[in-house]
Amino acid sequence: MQDQENQAVPNQPADAAAAAPSTPAEPTLEEQLASTEARLAEMHDAFMRAKADGENIRRRAQEDVAKAHKFAVESFAEALVPVKDSLEMALTVEAPTIESLKEGVEMTLKQLSSAFERNRLVEILPAQGDKLDPMKHQAVAVVPAEQEANTVVSVLQKGYMIADRLLRPAIVTTAQAK
Repeated sequence: MQDQENQAVPNQPADAAAAAPSTPAEPTLEEQLASTEARLAEMHDAFMRAKADGENIRRRAQEDVAKAHKFAVESFAEALVPVKDSLEMALTVEAPTIESLKEGVEMTLKQLSSAFERNRLVEILPAQGDKLDPMKHQAVAVVPAEQEANTVVSVLQKGYMIADRLLRPAIVTTAQAK
């Protein structure tokens, strides 16, 4: 019963509702259209700026990749220049002796090995009896040997890796199964 009383609305004259303070007037259609067009223009501007930023980032990334490709060997080239200088100096010696040539070649080899080391160029030189690793070794012959099958018997040519990537496999002969 009390619920019904709370829900009952006293009778008010229609004029009383009109006399009550009015809420702010709703914007006209023209005002709504102008407001929407302004928001659209702002969003379009923000979109165009974001699109231009994306294009600039993509272009800069392409330029960085191109520069990286172009100058990727710069450090290695810098390490090899002294090796070339040493070889050229060896050729300018008027009357070289066998000992001086050997000493010069050994020093040049040390320079070259140092350049390889600085640029993470590592030799692959398996020892006799090492298990054949097809990821690092290329077997060109199978020969009878007194060792376990599929092991290295001899190395015909060293292999090389740059960091963890194979540059050239070591060329080896392997032991034949008995």
